[in-house]
Formats: sequence, structure tokens, C-alpha cells
Amino acid sequence: MQLIGMLDSPYVRRVAISLRLLGLPFEHRSISVFRTFEQFREINPVVKAPSLVCDDGEVLMDSSLIIEYAETLAAPRGRSLMPADTAARQHALRLIGLALAACEKSVQLVYERTLRPAEKQHQPWIDRVQSQLQAAYAALEQEFARRPLACSSERIDQAGVTSAVAWQFTHMLLPGVVERAAHPALDAFATAAERLPEFVAAPPA
Repeated sequence: MQLIGMLDSPYVRRVAISLRLLGLPFEHRSISVFRTFEQFREINPVVKAPSLVCDDGEVLMDSSLIIEYAETLAAPRGRSLMPADTAARQHALRLIGLALAACEKSVQLVYERTLRPAEKQHQPWIDRVQSQLQAAYAALEQEFARRPLACSSERIDQAGVTSAVAWQFTHMLLPGVVERAAHPALDAFATAAERLPEFVAAPPA
């Protein structure tokens, strides 16, 4: 399998880390949707990162769908990053949804700041997106404080992976927008997760 995309994308990075945690071998190709658009288009005409080239050559896209496919591959080995228990799975899905919302809002703010000319930026829209981003992290902090997650290579789940990756991405690209001090449980978890070998092997820079 080949994972296509840059690790400075939280979506690409969550897939790379998940594949490693699931014990699935893959080749990572750092191809940018911006700097190497034409090269990416040769692999996937939609030019969407991440893209996964399966062993038979079929191309999948969207991080959640790629991870779902990876879970299917890992299932015969008894590996999974999703809880089997219904209630635990429901809670994990809530955390993943919040973390993905934080990723989405972070990306919107980054694009607004870096791709749109300053004179065309709409401050009410920026304020709205920023409030959504802060709400997502406030909810995640509540959940992590109420029900801490395990943080080891053997026990971390998809909720933990996605939350840690989202937190790192926001602070790398939008420093100061979300205060670390106001999110001690989430920040401590993400800091510990970034020390795991699977995270270290997929550096975001």
C-alpha cells in the first residue's frame, strides 16, 4: 500500500499513525496537493489528501474511510483501534467527531489566513469558525478530564490518535488561538501521545 500526502496534514498523519499502530506495512509518499499538484493528480485525479493506493492499485480517499479499510485488514490479526463494546464505541465516536471538527475548523482558519488576500477576509466568518474551533476543544477537554484515555502503543485508540493529532496541528499552525493552559487534560494526553514511537515515526513538520 502507498499512503499519498504530506504529514503536515492532520488527516494524512492520523492515517499514517493508525496504519503503524495496526501493524500494517505501507509506503509513505510525501506528495503535496499544492506544490506537486500535477504529480498528485496522476495518482488521484481528485487530488485529495490522504489518498491510499491499495495493493491491487485501487485508490481510496478520505482519512476516515481509509482507516475503516485499514481496520478491516487488521481484523483477522485481532487488531483494532476502535472499542468493541457498544457504549465505549459510542464515546470514542463522539471524541473522534469533536477532534475532526477541530481539524476542519483549523484548516479553514489556516486557508483563510494564508490563501485569501487580506482585503477579502471576512472577520465575522473568521470569528465564527474560531468560536467553533474553541468549542470543539472545550468539549474535548471536558471529556478527557471526565474519562481519561489510555496512552500507550498497545492501548491508545482512534479517539486518542485523532485528538492528539488535531491538537498538535492546531498549535503548530495556529499558535495562540487555543490556550494550552485552559485544556490541561487534553494537552497532557497529546504531549504523551507525541512521544509514542508511532507518532515519532510520522513527524508533522
